[in-house]
This record gives sequence, structure tokens and C-alpha cells, in this order.
Amino acid sequence: MEAVIAIVALLVVLFLGLGAYATVKVVGAAKRGVDRTISQARRTVEDTTLRAKSFGQIGTAGELAQLRLSLRTSMRATQETLQAGVVEDASLKESLGLFERLSAHGHELDDELRRLERDPDKAALAGRLPALRERTEQVIKAADSLRWSARDRARRFADDDLDSLRSQIDLEAGALRHWTTEPSPMQTPASWPEPEPAADAGRGAEQTWTEPSEPASGSASAGEAARPAITPSKARPTYSWEKQARPESTT
Repeated sequence: MEAVIAIVALLVVLFLGLGAYATVKVVGAAKRGVDRTISQARRTVEDTTLRAKSFGQIGTAGELAQLRLSLRTSMRATQETLQAGVVEDASLKESLGLFERLSAHGHELDDELRRLERDPDKAALAGRLPALRERTEQVIKAADSLRWSARDRARRFADDDLDSLRSQIDLEAGALRHWTTEPSPMQTPASWPEPEPAADAGRGAEQTWTEPSEPASGSASAGEAARPAITPSKARPTYSWEKQARPESTT
């Protein structure tokens, strides 16, 4: 009885532990989902604000907003391309590692541009603007190079796979259309029969087989019916002792 109670208690503890673990996993996944949603919403709002500033403001503030928007757009597009491509092409891991290093410089530049947007000294900001523009262009150019290289590689693989698939389909289509059977080159053709000797040529008509006709009822046996009738070559001879047949009287 005590063993049963111990087993039941152990099962209860096990179920409670599994329930707690599942709860933690669900809460963690929900928290990550919420954080992801909040990050996406914050990023969307910030991008919309930058887009509005780049079109609505003039001067240094509008140019800084345009630099930030271009930088964020290029970095985000490159990140999505590499992360999607590395799933199918493991060789992009090195490119993804290079992008992570570039991303650190991009985040640092974006933070600096954000701080300069609130700087009240517009004259000093205008003096630093050419260097910031050149730095931003370098980061964007590097990100674009990684992104387009990954896309060209994926398109090249897709074209090669399509060419191979088309060749296989052409071969299969040709095999399906080849419905005539040609003799094998190793197969020996059948020999023609030898012609009959000239001596047998005259008996060709006598060797023609015909179906025998069925005997009528009351006739002779099948063996006798199968024998051909003998046609006498001359008229039947008459003898002196035979009586002549008298004509019948017509009266």
C-alpha cells in the first residue's frame, strides 16, 4: 500500500513539473511574441516618422532623417535576404557573419544620427554633415553588395536547377513519344524461306486444300463421302445378252 502511494505521489510531482515547464515555455513564447510585436510596431512608427521628417523638413534635420531612413531600409533588407538564404544555402553563413559585423557599425551610426537630430547647434551639425553622409553611404554600399550578391547566387542556382529540370523533362517527353518499336541492332533478322523446286510447280494447284461438304441425311458414311467421285472417261459398254429397254407405252 505504501508503494502505491509513493508511485502516485511521484506521478503527481512529475505531472506538476511537466505542467510548470510547459507553462514557462508558453509564457516565454508569448513574451517573445509580444516583444517582437512591440519592436515591429516601434520600428514602423519610427520609420514613418523619419519618412515624414525627410519630406516635411528642410535643411540639416531633413537630411539627417533621410540618411537614417536610407540606412535602416538597406540594413533591414540585407538582413532579411541573408537570413532567408542561409536556410537553403549554408555557404551564406560567412556572409551573415560579415553582415553582423557591419550591423554593429550601422547601429552605432544610427544612434549617432539620432542624437544629432536633437542637437541645437545647427552650424556645427552642418560642418559634420558631409562626413556623416560619406560614412552612411559606405555602410549602405557594403550592405547592398552583400544583399545583391546573395540574390545573384540564389538566382544562379535557380537557373541551373531549372535548366537541369528542363533537360530531364525533354528527355522524358522524347521517351514518352517514342512509341514505335525498332529492332535491336544486335538482333538477327529472320531468314527468307527458300523457293520451291521447279518440279513441284506443276502440282501447286493439286495441293490446294478445300473443306469437305457435310454429308446429307441417309447417305453413305463419312469415310465414303470424303472420297472423291470417279468420273468414267468413256461411256458404259453394252453386252449382247442384256435386254434392251422397251419404251413405255403412251396409251
